Amino acid sequence: MAQDSADWNSDDDLDLQIDNYQSSPPSSPPAAVPSSDELFATLVDMGFSPENIARAIDEHGPNADTVVIIDAISKYTVNCEASSSKSKTIDHFLAMGFEEEKVIKAIHEHGEDNIEEIANALISTAAEVSPKIKEEDDIEWSESDDEKYANFLSSDDEKVSDSSSENGNQLRSLMNMGFSELEASLAIERCGTGEDVSIADLADFICAAQIAREFDEFHADPEEQKPNVKKRRIELRREPRSSAADDEPLRLPNPMIGFGVPNEPGLITQRSLPAMARMPPFFYYENVALAPKGVWDTISSHLYDVPPEFVDSKYICAAARKRGYVHNLPISGRYQVQPPPKYTISEAFPLTKKWWPEWDKRTKLNCILTVNASAQLTNRIRLALEPYSGEPPESKKKYVIEQCKKWNLVWVGKNKAAPLEPDEMETLLGFPRNHTRGGGMSRTERLKSLGNSFQVDTVAYHLSVLKPLFPYGINVLSLFTGIGGGEVALHRLQIPMKTVVSVEISAGNRNILKDFWEQTNQKGTLIEFADVQDLSNEKIVELMKQFGGFDLVIGGSPCNNLAGGNRVSRSGLEGDQSCLFYEYCRILDVVRETTKTMRRS
Repeated sequence: MAQDSADWNSDDDLDLQIDNYQSSPPSSPPAAVPSSDELFATLVDMGFSPENIARAIDEHGPNADTVVIIDAISKYTVNCEASSSKSKTIDHFLAMGFEEEKVIKAIHEHGEDNIEEIANALISTAAEVSPKIKEEDDIEWSESDDEKYANFLSSDDEKVSDSSSENGNQLRSLMNMGFSELEASLAIERCGTGEDVSIADLADFICAAQIAREFDEFHADPEEQKPNVKKRRIELRREPRSSAADDEPLRLPNPMIGFGVPNEPGLITQRSLPAMARMPPFFYYENVALAPKGVWDTISSHLYDVPPEFVDSKYICAAARKRGYVHNLPISGRYQVQPPPKYTISEAFPLTKKWWPEWDKRTKLNCILTVNASAQLTNRIRLALEPYSGEPPESKKKYVIEQCKKWNLVWVGKNKAAPLEPDEMETLLGFPRNHTRGGGMSRTERLKSLGNSFQVDTVAYHLSVLKPLFPYGINVLSLFTGIGGGEVALHRLQIPMKTVVSVEISAGNRNILKDFWEQTNQKGTLIEFADVQDLSNEKIVELMKQFGGFDLVIGGSPCNNLAGGNRVSRSGLEGDQSCLFYEYCRILDVVRETTKTMRRS
C-alpha cells in the first residue's frame, strides 16, 4: 500500500504560475511608438502597460538606454499604485459611513498605511460629535431586538450573554458607522466583548469578512455564478421537531471535543440512538458548527433526530476547524490514525521556529480558509516591523498579531510573515503531499478546494470504529465528495474500499479523487457522478443491486449559505447551495428503504 507521505508528483514539473497577472498588447499601438519598435515590444512582454511605456519613451527619447526607460516606468507605476492605495483607503472608510472630509483629514494626519490609527481617530471624532444614544434617540432599540441578535448565533466559547449594556453600546456604535445590524451582531458574537475588544477591532473584523467575500465573488468561476436552473425543492417527509427549546439558540460545547478526542478523551463512551437511526446503513454528515439559529435542529430532525457531535479540530491537529457531525456510528473503540497529526504550529512547520517572534504566542492556526492574504498586507507587516531592532511597541505588535491570526500567517524570515501554501494546508488537513497539485488545478482552485474539505484526521478518528466491522472491505456512497477527505480517511485507516460511488460537482475535484485512487493502488471500484440532483432514486437502487448495497453514506453539503463569512446570502438551509442538504436526506432515505427491501428478499 502506498505511503501517505509519498510525493506522487515528484517529477520535474515546477507547477509555475503567476497569479493576478493580466497583460495584453493594445489593439493598436500608441501613435508615439510604432508597433515594430523592438524596445516597445520587449517592454510589453515584460508586463509593463503600453501607456507607461509610450510615456517613458516620449519623455526620454527612443534611443534612451533600456534601464532608463524601465526606471521611468517603475516610477510611474509606484506613483499610480500610491494614488490607488490612498483612494482605496478613502473608499474603505467611506463605506464604513464616515464623512469624506474627516477621512481625508485623518489620512493626512496619520498616513494611509496606519489603518488602525485612522479608524481610532475617526471613531473618537464620531464619539465627540455624537450624543450618547438614549431611548428617545432616532434609533429605537427594543427588548425584542436585543433578544433577536443575542440569540442569533451562539459564540465559540458559549459567552453569549443577555444583551449586556456593553454589547448594546458596541452594536449601536457599529451601526452608526454604517454597518448593518446583522454584520455588527455577528462581529460581536465572533470577537466577544469587553475591554480587550475595541470598536476598531470589531470594524476591522467586519471589513475583513467583506474583503474575503469580494475575493470569492471576483475569483468565482463564471459558470458557477450562473443560477442553477435544475435546482428543485425536495418534498420533505419528516416534519421538524417541535420543542419548547426551539426559540433558544444552540449552545456549542466548550471545549468543543464532541464525545472525546485523542488528546482529551471525553467521559461519554456510549450513547442511545433514536430507534430510526439504528437501521443500516451507517451515515455520516458534516457541516460548519457556527450556522444560523435553528439550522442544526433542522439537520438533526431530518437525520432521524440524532443530535450533532461538535468538534473543533484544534484539539486534534495544529489548526482550528469547528464542525458539527451527525452520524449513527458507534463511539466506543475510536482510535487515532497513524502517523498522528502534528499538534502545534512549530511541530507542523519546524522551519518557522527560527523566525518566530517571542511576542507571537500562537501555537494553533485558525480555520483553513478559501482565500489567502495579499502580498501588500505582508509587505505592510514587514514595513511595520523593520524600524525596530528589538521588540516592537505594543501598538505594532497588536496590529501584526491581529493580521497573523486573521490570515493564518506564519514566519518565514526576519519580519517576514507569509500565508500558507497549498501543500502546507494539505499537511494541516491530513491529506497526502501534492494531493491537490497539478492536473489542471490552479493555486486559487487548490485553496478553494482545501478550504471546503474535511479535516481528515478528525474524520478518520470517527470512522475508525468501522475497521473491525468491515475487515474485508466497505461499500461507500460519497456525496459532495470534494477532494476525497472521506476516502483518504478510510485509506489511512487501512479499511479496504470495495466500492466507492462518488458524487461531486467539480470536475477538478473529481480528477483529484481519481488520481488518488490510482496512485494508492486501490483494488476496488470507483464510480463518479457529477450532480446529486441527477442521481435518481432508480439509479441508486440499480447501483445497490449491482454492488450489494452501501455500508456507509458520507458527505457534507455546501456551507455557502451557512458560514459566518457569508454576509450576502447567509440564508440557512433555504439558500441556493445549502438547500442541497435535503438531497443528502433524499438519497439516504432511498438507501435505507432499499437496504430493508434487499434484506427481506
